[in-house]
Amino acid sequence: MLADALSIGNALATPRIASLDWTLAETLVALDAPPQSLAQIDDYVAWVGEDVPDSVTDLGLRTQPNMELLASLQPDEIIISPMFSNLEPLLSEIAPVRTYSLYTPGTEVWPELQSLTRQLGELSGHQTEAEQLIAATDARMDELSALVPHDTRPLIAVQFMDARHVRVFGAGSLFVAVMEQLGLDNAWQETTNAWGFTLVGIEHLASLDEARLVVVEPLPAGVSEALEASGLWQHLGSVKRGDVLTLPPVWSFGSLPSATRFAETLVSAITANETANESAEASTERDSTEGASADAGH
Repeated sequence: MLADALSIGNALATPRIASLDWTLAETLVALDAPPQSLAQIDDYVAWVGEDVPDSVTDLGLRTQPNMELLASLQPDEIIISPMFSNLEPLLSEIAPVRTYSLYTPGTEVWPELQSLTRQLGELSGHQTEAEQLIAATDARMDELSALVPHDTRPLIAVQFMDARHVRVFGAGSLFVAVMEQLGLDNAWQETTNAWGFTLVGIEHLASLDEARLVVVEPLPAGVSEALEASGLWQHLGSVKRGDVLTLPPVWSFGSLPSATRFAETLVSAITANETANESAEASTERDSTEGASADAGH
């Protein structure tokens, strides 16, 4: 009875929050305080790689949300990122609007992720859950970093925009912030934009033959087929070595939940590949030994 009463009291204390931003939404979901409504849920699932509770209402496009539907839901707060600041005048007619920034140029990514978590914990009344998420994320990074082989090549994390162009993630990005937590080296040292990536043609990757490519899905339609026929792609060092790592979707502009998802899938892919290589080498050595023994028997 007491537990039920506390649960009801907590639910009543949690404000009805509408989010146009996926990063803010995934953080609220991780805090067990999912938004009442969210824009582009299907795309959220495809790019973030996680479902949202069935109770969350889809508001339509992030850039053109259904204002009538939003108003009918009577949210207590509407949260956005600076990307959607042009909508603030319209949104503010429905409910108070709060803007949360992330990936601020000149600011270290990891402390900023923790700060955003605390801010959303305060907004939702889930401060304890926010501290628990921060502590659990740090602990998980420590666990995963211990699993990374010491001889892992420097990495280049990319997402395909089309068959010839990729976003390459460098300083200021979530992916590189996670690599730093794991003790992994980032091979892309060129200038990046405010979001921590550079848009380049895949020919720009050719000079980094010693690095290992990390391809984060989803792939645009037709890209897989085009790469199979692309001489440029096939001649990249990582492709020729066969050590490209392909990871399931992770929101590249996400917060701590996306950071953990990227770290877990990356380390799993690295260790699985290392195990496969060791098995192949052992098999080759065994075949060679057996062959030598057979020759000696003759």
